[in-house]
Amino acid sequence: MDHYLPLFPLNLVAFPGEDVNLHIFEERYKQLIRDCIEKDHAFGIPAYINKKIEYGTEVYVKKIVKEYEDGRMDITTKASRAFKVMSYMNPVGGKLYAGGDVFYLKDKMDGTEELRREMIKLITKLYELMNIVKRVEVDADITTFEIGHKVGLSLEQEYQLLKIEREYDRQLFLVQHLKKTIPVLQEMERTKERIRMNGHFKHFDPLDF
Repeated sequence: MDHYLPLFPLNLVAFPGEDVNLHIFEERYKQLIRDCIEKDHAFGIPAYINKKIEYGTEVYVKKIVKEYEDGRMDITTKASRAFKVMSYMNPVGGKLYAGGDVFYLKDKMDGTEELRREMIKLITKLYELMNIVKRVEVDADITTFEIGHKVGLSLEQEYQLLKIEREYDRQLFLVQHLKKTIPVLQEMERTKERIRMNGHFKHFDPLDF
């Protein structure tokens, strides 16, 4: 069943469950936010990727952090469900902003503990290679969406992750990404070390032919 949402296209991917901070300055989106607050209604952030609008995420306004005299706003939103855009109208009838019907993706939380632990192990390795002090905490409830922005995915890869409807498949996606990324970083570290050693006195054992 399709559902109507006001739509706020952005060149970003919002994962379900995350907080998204937005600075609202265009008149059309000031109107959209005011309407959603007054009606206690969600709006959608469809990801504008490759000049297309196809998938996005439903979000709710959590808090107006700051209001400016000219009507601009800093707001915090909470992302909820991923959706596919079924129709898109810009502007929607009688409003300045866009709107359309969306179909909510069915999210099956069927991830495995084995894959989760492998994923966390690889992320820890990634952070060590990049000298990132902050670590991803390992807990029983951590999901792929919670770490989707923290593993070096491109915007297109984040978009691909958003569209996957099973946690198990998302875990596989991230594990495969990390297994490809880590060797590249390791080779980069070896290359940097070779560059640092260039010009130093070196001791080579004689070759025994």
